Amino acid sequence: QVQLVESGGGLVQAGGSLRLSCAASGRTFSRYVMGWFRQAVGKEREFVAFVSWSGGRTYYADSVKGRFTISRDNAKNTVYLQMNSVTPEDTAVYYCAAATTNWADKEYEYDYWGQGTQVTVSS
Repeated sequence: QVQLVESGGGLVQAGGSLRLSCAASGRTFSRYVMGWFRQAVGKEREFVAFVSWSGGRTYYADSVKGRFTISRDNAKNTVYLQMNSVTPEDTAVYYCAAATTNWADKEYEYDYWGQGTQVTVSS
């Protein structure tokens, strides 16, 4: 069992930066692929990025590639999402999630989810 708690969301101006954190409980954090998803109002939840258990491999949605960076600190049981050059289109609730598969860019591949943190980008 893994419990995930996101933090770091808030209001940011377009072009600015924000760093989201996701703290995980449990001693098996390093065994999970960790991902970030987001859901805007009126839209389906979409994949943003994932990082492998070691942190050595990352994968991004095209919409955030080059602007967002996912990373993890297994000693702190925490995964991060650094968001740079944000736009109003990045406004959404951001969720972190944990998966046991090696490649996980689909919702159904994730076993555990956090409650989400709101990110609002003003123009």
